[in-house]
Amino acid sequence: MQKKPPPPQCRLRAPDQVMRLARMGASFPTRLSFMRVLLRRLSIEDAQLRRDVWQIGEDGFGRAVYSVVLGGYRYSLVVFSTKLRDEDRSDRVIATAWDASFVLFDGTPTTADLDRLEAEVPKQEAGRCRPTELVLARANRSVRLFDHVITALAAGRQPDPDLLRQIGYLMRTTAVYGNGKFGIADRSRISDRPGLSGPFQAEMLAVWMMREFTFDLVAHSAAQRSVNAARLDRDTQRNLGIGNATGLGMAPFLVNHPALIHNWVHARETALARVCALEHPTSAAIGRVLMLIERASAHLEEWQIGDSALTARNDVLRREWRDLQQVVTRRWLEQPNPWAALIQLSQHWGLDCQELLAALLIEPYGALVDDLAATMKADEHSAIDAGMRAGQLQDLLEQNYKWALEVDFSDPQSQHHFWYVSETKLEPRLGLRTQEPGAELESPLDIARQAAALHGTLRATPRKTTLAQVMARHPEHRAIALRIQTGAQMPYFEIRDNTIGADLVPVDMLRFKLAFFGASKFDPKSDRWTRITMYQGAPTAQDLQDGFGDDWWLPVLGARP
Repeated sequence: MQKKPPPPQCRLRAPDQVMRLARMGASFPTRLSFMRVLLRRLSIEDAQLRRDVWQIGEDGFGRAVYSVVLGGYRYSLVVFSTKLRDEDRSDRVIATAWDASFVLFDGTPTTADLDRLEAEVPKQEAGRCRPTELVLARANRSVRLFDHVITALAAGRQPDPDLLRQIGYLMRTTAVYGNGKFGIADRSRISDRPGLSGPFQAEMLAVWMMREFTFDLVAHSAAQRSVNAARLDRDTQRNLGIGNATGLGMAPFLVNHPALIHNWVHARETALARVCALEHPTSAAIGRVLMLIERASAHLEEWQIGDSALTARNDVLRREWRDLQQVVTRRWLEQPNPWAALIQLSQHWGLDCQELLAALLIEPYGALVDDLAATMKADEHSAIDAGMRAGQLQDLLEQNYKWALEVDFSDPQSQHHFWYVSETKLEPRLGLRTQEPGAELESPLDIARQAAALHGTLRATPRKTTLAQVMARHPEHRAIALRIQTGAQMPYFEIRDNTIGADLVPVDMLRFKLAFFGASKFDPKSDRWTRITMYQGAPTAQDLQDGFGDDWWLPVLGARP
């Protein structure tokens, strides 16, 4: 059968525009985000979530097991709810105790498995796991909302919508580990499985199942207080997600997996380019975009941030979005090529407004863009071409790393930071080179500096010299040389900024990755960690059984999918 040609598309946005940290830090989720991809798959397969074990006592502590079949495989979320003193409740990765611990188990655990896991999983990093464990996670209650919801349900009423709007989740994860950490299964165990082969699908599945556990736990706890206790209604459940606190541990991933990041961005940019190529959108599509603009406005009003600087930034976004609403009428959108014109118009506003609009325009066109989700994984195995000539490598470097060569590394400000791994928690950290010890042990996340150093060596080397000869004399350049070769045909391969410079804002890296997960309502607590909400507005397990429209981008309290 002849392969169907790809849809028409406009020119993709340039990597020098897209891969700058300030813009990456303005990212919003899209319909290609991993949570959306997972739930579409669960819906297509008519997947049903079962609660197989509920050994939770009157005090709300004990163990539970949930399971679902995805792609022909059964996966079980094993939950351990434990008593935690208020003084031990912390979002920090150095915490050693949590309200709940979770593991996504490959298959159906036996009683012996549950006993083993109950002894090990609550220890998290300090425990001992096996390859049957795919994801390891822990979470703390949002005490204020958690207690309020139980009290309200016990009194037979639904919780206060204003408090739901302020917080948005009953539990907040402080880590969701996958891909072989701490003895759990390597990625290779599931990399070819239907439903889990895409990026972070196992982790997203675990978090979605955790959300169902939080609904059951508050219902159970309320029922212990009153025989007349209510249950959370469907709208309220749908508007409760799972919180997350994410710090610097996530940031190096973007540097260490450049081929994967290229595929994520290339898929999103291709989706936008396909949409912008539409010359005459239907009346229904125009109406849908106008509705989404209104929804985004309502979402921005609900989005609350504790940090004053970020609050001011969001105030600017709200003001610019109102300006956009004044311009973008149905009549304006009935001109030829309105989506391309709208992207061009957005250049008059800030990066947040531009990226929000780009995400919005992708949303109505699932039939046009959803196939791109299959392109977002990557084979990251590569080998150096030792026969390449030094001149060829120099040409590639100057072509694709011009941004790195523009940095003046003789200026101390350009080497202000250094990345390292904490000896106590084996987690990435960021130090100040002139103020803190340890720079001699820094992690090789300084791509711009490495590229500049290699360029200096290549300029002093005859162009016909083989790379094997260069590496024999300068083995310190091997990693960056391989990187330049590997990314030669991948325009979104690199963050095009200096990741050790004084102007680095690490939370930009976190937001970029979390937006691809599908997170919303970013709430940075510093430039190094942020809180987010996952699955807020998403369909519940019961919604999937009842059927739902894939329509929960930028949720608004009380809206239906």
